Parts: sequence; C-alpha cells; structure tokens
Amino acid sequence: MKTTVPGLIKFIIRTVAVWCLCVCAGLGAEVDWAHLKTFAAIGKELPVLNGHREAELLRHEGKGCLTHMWFGGEWPGYDRTRVRIYVDDEQSPSIEMELGLGHGVGFSDDTAPWGSEKLGHTGHPSGFYNSYRIPFGKAIRVTAQRAKDSPDGAPFWWILHGTESLPVTMGGLQLPETARLKLYKLENHTAKPLEEFALCDLQRPGALYQVTIAAEGLTRRADWTGMSFLEGIMRAYIDGAKTPMPLSSGLEDYFLGTYYFNRGRYANGLAGLTHFDAKNNSFSAYRFHDGDPVVFGSGLRLTCRCGEQVDGKTVGNPPETRYTTYTWVYEW
Repeated sequence: MKTTVPGLIKFIIRTVAVWCLCVCAGLGAEVDWAHLKTFAAIGKELPVLNGHREAELLRHEGKGCLTHMWFGGEWPGYDRTRVRIYVDDEQSPSIEMELGLGHGVGFSDDTAPWGSEKLGHTGHPSGFYNSYRIPFGKAIRVTAQRAKDSPDGAPFWWILHGTESLPVTMGGLQLPETARLKLYKLENHTAKPLEEFALCDLQRPGALYQVTIAAEGLTRRADWTGMSFLEGIMRAYIDGAKTPMPLSSGLEDYFLGTYYFNRGRYANGLAGLTHFDAKNNSFSAYRFHDGDPVVFGSGLRLTCRCGEQVDGKTVGNPPETRYTTYTWVYEW
C-alpha cells in the first residue's frame, strides 16, 4: 500500500495524540513499586478520648495516600465523634467529619450491617469504615475527639492504613500530584420552599468525589407532600457558568433512588440510602462520583433546591427543610 507524506504526517499526529491522552489518563504511567511502602496505626481498647481531648491516632511523614479507616467503640453520641485529618502540616484540618456523616449516615441511624468497597457500617453502633484515598505531600495526621455531651469511660478502637508514593485515580484518570481531598460542610441549614442553596462554592481546578445529604422536612403531613422537598434538582455551575448543568431530575434520583425511596434502604459502590423515615420526613444518603466524574477547570458551585417547579408550577408542597451536607472534592 502506498503511503503519501501528508498521510504519514497525519498518522504520526494521531498516534502522538492518542499516546498523550493515554499518559494524561494515567494509562501510560507505571507505578514505581520500589517506592511504595505501606504504613499503619491501630488502637485497641484505649480510653484516649476521655476528658474531651483531641487524641492523635496517627502521624506519618512522607508522601502518599491514606487508604483505609475503621473505627470501633460504643458510647452515647459515638456517631458524632469528630475525626480530623491534617494534611501537609496544616494548622486547620482540611477534613473534619463526624463519624456518622463522614460515612454517609445521618440521624444517628445505627442500622447495620451494610457496606461497599468504599464505605460501610458493620456493627452496633460500631464499625464505620471507608477506603477514601486522601493524598498528602509531606505528612498526614489523624485525630479524634468525642462529642461534648459524650461521657468518659468507654474504650476506643481504630485501624488506619496508607501507602507512600501511591497515586490517586478517578474513573481511570490519574489525578495531579498536587491533588488534595477537601471536605466542605453545610450544617443544619434551614431552607425555605424552593430555595436553591450551595453545598460548595470554590474557585480552582478539581473533581467532585462524594456527596452526603441528611435532610428533614419540618412540617409533618399525612400525604406525600411532606417529602416533596425531594423534587429538588442537584445543579453544578462549572467554571463560573451562569447556567447550571443538572445532575438529577430530583433529589432521590441523584442518590439513585426512585419514587421518594419507596423501596427502602440500599447500599452499593455508587450510592446508598442510609436512613429513611417517611413518618418524620427524613433521609440520609451518599453518592460517589469517582466512576462518574464531574470535573472542573476553574471552579465549582454545587447546589440543591428545596423542592422544584416544572413549567412554573411547584411540584407538591415542599416544607421548610433542614439540611446537613458533606461534599468531598479533589482540588489541585
């Protein structure tokens, strides 16, 4: 077959372009196995949280990722224990979470066991675990602190694992070395009917990793309208856009539910319903985006709406609703 010079040039350009895309996607990069080194810390039946002090569970210097956390214990307010993660010697933690909400669970729901490869809850009330990859460049420090109204006296268990020089990938894409996982929180926000509110609003490149929402309609009704705040659409305003990209047609289907979660609880690697109480108009759920990337180049404003309108008409009769949201974002 005869190949012309322009044809050959086009072939070379296409080949180089494909190679570059593979490298950018992390498909052409090799892991440096010689520099991988796993580290760990455990605590077994220790009263380190007595006195409402912030106890250090792990401190490690180097560069890599925290890859696994598990926590055990039993006392009033266990799920409200605060876990803080300090990355690269920061003074204020970029991640501060309650045990329950940090694992997708609201309203102190102790239903167990359930779980996936990313997170779960295996005991009563104990056994929260996750496999979030939390990268660091110089050092990482993990602490815990009991809720103020939790009593002293109960022992605490923990397991923490990580690996030095381990990259972070999302959806087959290797993230930049500068990527850091941040947690944005909105706690106990009471939204008016049809109010659109922000879960996070940031101005830098990154990718959305996970969202947890715990919400409760504040007006009790006997019919379905007491939960019609679930009609709210999740919206992403990417890179300063004035017009949003819709991420769902309602709130329950953002979490892969349907008909106001009419089939009850579920949990899988993409999403899960961790609490549902139709009588009290409340739910909590989590949703991961690692296999379904929402990527942005200069910023992200992620919003939810308390109820929704279609063609100018309000769907149902959404009540004032109290929301707590956890939004996990990789930034670089």
